[in-house]
Amino acid sequence: MSVIEVTEYGEQQFLRLTGVKRKVFEMMVEVVSQGQRAFGRPRKLSVDDQVLLTLCYWREYRSQFHVASSFGVSEATVCRTIKEVESALLGDKRFHLPGKKALQDGSLQDGSLDLTVIVVDASEQRIERPQKNSAGSTPVLLRQEEMPYPEGAEGANRD
Repeated sequence: MSVIEVTEYGEQQFLRLTGVKRKVFEMMVEVVSQGQRAFGRPRKLSVDDQVLLTLCYWREYRSQFHVASSFGVSEATVCRTIKEVESALLGDKRFHLPGKKALQDGSLQDGSLDLTVIVVDASEQRIERPQKNSAGSTPVLLRQEEMPYPEGAEGANRD
């Protein structure tokens, strides 16, 4: 996968794939490209591909091995790329989330941040568990009865 393949996608498909709009993606590419060195060995992935790799990792939460196989690089490259892109984006103020006080005070009324509240019911439910036997060691449902040896078989006459 590369940015060249993704450029054919429409706005909705791009948003579904990466989790961000193209405008935000271009801002991310700009920030990451400013933070990279201009010397040393050239990277296998372009800056666009590095940002796309990081967004795909965050969005799909696949293992780094699977992301590496999709982009044709090693796991070490994926790990290093994710760390570098994350640190570059955290260094820019445009990608910071507001603090707890700003959210509680409602001081973001200027429309700079559109928040959606999701309520999750995580209450506990009683789970039916198997009854334990009198010895209390193994559940009755899991214990198998011993089968007697047929007469004449080895081990049948163990006295």
